[in-house]
Amino acid sequence: MDRNSIIGFALLAVLFFGYFYYSKQGQLTAERERQHIQDSLNKLKPKVDTTLKMQSAADSLAVKKDSSLAGLKQDSTGKEQLVTVENKVFKITFSNKGGQPQKIDLKDFKTFDGKPLILQDGSFNNISYAINTGNNQTAQTSDLLFTPLPVQTESDGSKVIGFTLQTNNGESIEHQYVIKPDDYMIAFNIKLNGANKLLTQNTLNLLWQAKATKMEKDIEWETQQSHISFVENGDYDFEHVVKGKDDDKKFVRPVDWLALNQQFFAAAIVAKNKFSSGEVTWQSPNDTSLHIIAKATANLKLNVPAGNDAVVPLELFYGPSDYKILKSYGNQMYNMVPLGSGILAFVKYINRGFIMPVFNFLSSKIASYGLVIALLTIIIRLLISPLTYQSYLSGAKMKLLKPELEVLKTKFKDDKQAFGMEQMKLYKSAGVNPLGGCIPALFQVPIFFALYDFFNSNIALRHQSFLWAKDLSTYDSIYHLPFNIPFYGDHVSLFTITAAITSMLISVYGMSNMQDNSNPVMKYLPFIFPVILIGVFNRMPAALTWYYTVSNTITLLIQLVIQKYIIDHDKIMAKLQENKKKPAAQSKWQERITAMQESNTKLKTMKEKSDALKKKR
Repeated sequence: MDRNSIIGFALLAVLFFGYFYYSKQGQLTAERERQHIQDSLNKLKPKVDTTLKMQSAADSLAVKKDSSLAGLKQDSTGKEQLVTVENKVFKITFSNKGGQPQKIDLKDFKTFDGKPLILQDGSFNNISYAINTGNNQTAQTSDLLFTPLPVQTESDGSKVIGFTLQTNNGESIEHQYVIKPDDYMIAFNIKLNGANKLLTQNTLNLLWQAKATKMEKDIEWETQQSHISFVENGDYDFEHVVKGKDDDKKFVRPVDWLALNQQFFAAAIVAKNKFSSGEVTWQSPNDTSLHIIAKATANLKLNVPAGNDAVVPLELFYGPSDYKILKSYGNQMYNMVPLGSGILAFVKYINRGFIMPVFNFLSSKIASYGLVIALLTIIIRLLISPLTYQSYLSGAKMKLLKPELEVLKTKFKDDKQAFGMEQMKLYKSAGVNPLGGCIPALFQVPIFFALYDFFNSNIALRHQSFLWAKDLSTYDSIYHLPFNIPFYGDHVSLFTITAAITSMLISVYGMSNMQDNSNPVMKYLPFIFPVILIGVFNRMPAALTWYYTVSNTITLLIQLVIQKYIIDHDKIMAKLQENKKKPAAQSKWQERITAMQESNTKLKTMKEKSDALKKKR
């Protein structure tokens, strides 16, 4: 590419962006005009007095409600009562309305601004199912006032909370919750006396709702890290939560558990005997000022054994997405921690088998997580140092062959095919692999992606400060801009800048050692990637950008040390000359390539001679 080509591409890019912006503005203008016309038409419509209709509907509903609940013995107080129970990890408030959890306060965690971390606040969390209350009459348990039972404490310190409801015909329901002393998982047992009468066709249609609200500094990034997770037919899977989008998932096979998990916390429901089928819908509002990431509503079916008495064993989880905690439950909930997925799913084994154990060991010995990350980086670089050395050694060999390549360029000038063939012969005779510098670098790519997922999902980094970064789990900001810059954001991350600068220094140093830097585009290459890195990494966790800064600094130092003190260029040159004297052995594939190149060269020579004869005639 020459200078004119680059300018041409830049102008095309400007034209495309201008066209898209103009089209978008046109669409917005047209939409506002359509809305204005619709509002004007609505004003012309006659107003209908709906007071009588609303009153009639309310009266009918009241009659229906009274009729459907006539066969139940609800709590004698007739009022909602709250029962608060706590253990070492959370404080949970139960309501006798529906006999269910209403509010969960996690003791060991705070929101990004230091407020109590309320995982569910009662505004949108509901556990309910329909029961038969009479002939062709049903009621939802979430609308019923259960009678609270006294809180009991077991010998192991567990607390048992119960709520009961009876019918006039003698059937009864009990919701029993068992809270262990230091566990986020709550055992939830639905005990049905007269199950064959309370349920239709021995099926319990359970409604479960959960809401994820803003806990971290960047709600848009937190939304991107949020999922609907589940185990269906023994296989873990998940669906992304997308800002401003409604979505759903139907289950036709047995489901072990279902969860709404945001970046670092989750709410889940577990069926010991599996849900037979069901579906879940979720919504993520486009308006971030509401501080709502997503709301999920699930309708799940449970098959209840036929008979008079039945117990439905369930579990409720409200807590952190901590890999160690979730793995202790033995039901694949640890997969909610995104350590690698999609085409890069294999990197989760790097995280689980190496990065996580080393990180946990270092953090158990060192208080500063910034130093832990630096030491982890050094350990990783030491382990891959043989690959790094081979890469630099290959680069040194290529640089030593540069004078001979220049001679070949002068000799063949515009005949790129002939130059390429002679270049490969030179590499072969000298024993140089032109991909020797690339292959070692490719082996380092999975490590980078593994660390990318690890630092994004590691809850241990929440609210851990280092240098100027107040929280390593989110971006560090040294200055908040009064406006938003597309592709960049509204803040300045200093660790991102240091990562970009060190990356540019590596590129500049690498360019100075290239065997061929005649291409004008290559002059700008060291500056292109750092600019892209600033835009992409500006909202990334400070832990990741700090790691990248340390890694780049180590890379730069290793380059200088290897090039100046380890690699003996005279010795390498002598080895290259010695290799040239040896007979070059070729594989069958190389022989075929060489034969094809020679054949093409002969055809080209014959064509040139033929063209020259035609011109003479």
